Amino acid sequence: MSELLYGSTRGTGERVTASRAILKGLADDGGLFVPDRIPALPMSMGEFSALSYQETALAVMGEFLTDFTEAELRACIDGAYDSKFDTEEIVPIKEADGAYYLELFHGPTIAFKDMALSILPYLMVTAAKKNQVGNEIVILTATSGDTGKAALAGFAGVPGTKIIVFYPKDGVSPIQKKQMVTQKGANTFVVGIRGNFDDAQSGVKAMFGDEGLKQELDAHGYQFSSANSINIGRLVPQVVYYVYAYGQLLKRGIIQDGEEINVTVPTGNFGNILAAYYAKMAGVPIGKLICASNENKVLFDFFRTGAYDRNREFILTSSPSMDILISSNLERLVYKIAGNDAGRDAALMRELSETGRYEITDAMREELSDFAGGFAGEEETEAEIRAVYERTGYVLDTHTAVASSVGRSYRETTGDDRKMVIASTASPYKFTRSVMEAIGGKYDGMEDFALADKLAELSGVPVPAAVEEIRGAEVLHKTVCEISEMRDVVRSFLGV
Repeated sequence: MSELLYGSTRGTGERVTASRAILKGLADDGGLFVPDRIPALPMSMGEFSALSYQETALAVMGEFLTDFTEAELRACIDGAYDSKFDTEEIVPIKEADGAYYLELFHGPTIAFKDMALSILPYLMVTAAKKNQVGNEIVILTATSGDTGKAALAGFAGVPGTKIIVFYPKDGVSPIQKKQMVTQKGANTFVVGIRGNFDDAQSGVKAMFGDEGLKQELDAHGYQFSSANSINIGRLVPQVVYYVYAYGQLLKRGIIQDGEEINVTVPTGNFGNILAAYYAKMAGVPIGKLICASNENKVLFDFFRTGAYDRNREFILTSSPSMDILISSNLERLVYKIAGNDAGRDAALMRELSETGRYEITDAMREELSDFAGGFAGEEETEAEIRAVYERTGYVLDTHTAVASSVGRSYRETTGDDRKMVIASTASPYKFTRSVMEAIGGKYDGMEDFALADKLAELSGVPVPAAVEEIRGAEVLHKTVCEISEMRDVVRSFLGV
């Protein structure tokens, strides 16, 4: 097997190994690392249907991360997908109301980010050893709610690393915030910013691009890396669960071998649906990739018009992990539909940076035929949670409800009756107030943990350990800063 190398979406030809790309996070020119080809899956879907999640991960990731040995990958996978997940299946598939919900929230922080962030620390430490890295790795991350806690949980206590997470202090759910600010570990640091997620993400990207800061850190024995979905060490593990989902549907006799399925993904930063696209290109029989947005529908408008325009009001919704106007991973798709033309991609990204918008050509739009877009507002999201619960007793979180509503609308308007897998990206326990109020009732006087108990009664699903453990936990992280102060906060934590 020839080695798979990674280049920048904005680059001029430099190629690095998978381990180097994981360590760097972002390319030196500000671009995102992409594989020089999408490898074909190493076995048939019938063969995949007989594999466990861990075996599927080894087979799929081995094709993308070719400079890792089988023994190294196996150790990373065994360390990641173990008893910290509350089910041996790792990602169960639940049939409800005519769709198949791929439950990606059975990890330690009850959100889909655990699927990649449980393994990223192992990949990163292995990559550091392979590349004789002497510096301590500083993970710098912006979060809209879920990535932060999942990254903190993954990296807490990992030797040779520190992790700094920035979150919008008024832009996450109470449970999400409590999960982050109670995080233990001397190598962890959590900072609320006065701004939204896009502000946090832009601030982090600016630090990655600051050569002076890099040199300053290097002099003190540190180097930055990223746990955001821009890191290919996040993206590759996400490809696995789409391969696994198809295999499981085949194993259960729900589909025939080779039968196409549709996949609907609630989408903010575009990484999760991009992983599904990579799975399709690798050989999983996926028909349409349905990109579901909330009221911050910048992606819906992009697929509808070919124009990406973030010059609009930023709306705080009940699905905060999707409250994003700069979908970083979309750049990887733009690069692909531009014919892997780094110059064209760089020009469009420069336009986005300078004007807040760009528009793709008609030829590029024709390359988007695998995708469909849709969005659900707050009323549709609430109605979907209530309707699915009343019909089936199955409880959706707010993000999954956006996808479920969009998927339903897509089926009704197109008549496309292929079986649909919906990426269920968070436990309803992460957004108890929104979920309980959608199902019916007024809970103004009830705090979130009492609501969690109420949800357990109503759903028959016990309160997850991730919620129980923070119920009375001490707040350890109290730092709040302005956007302009982010660099100084990082310097202070690192003693630079």
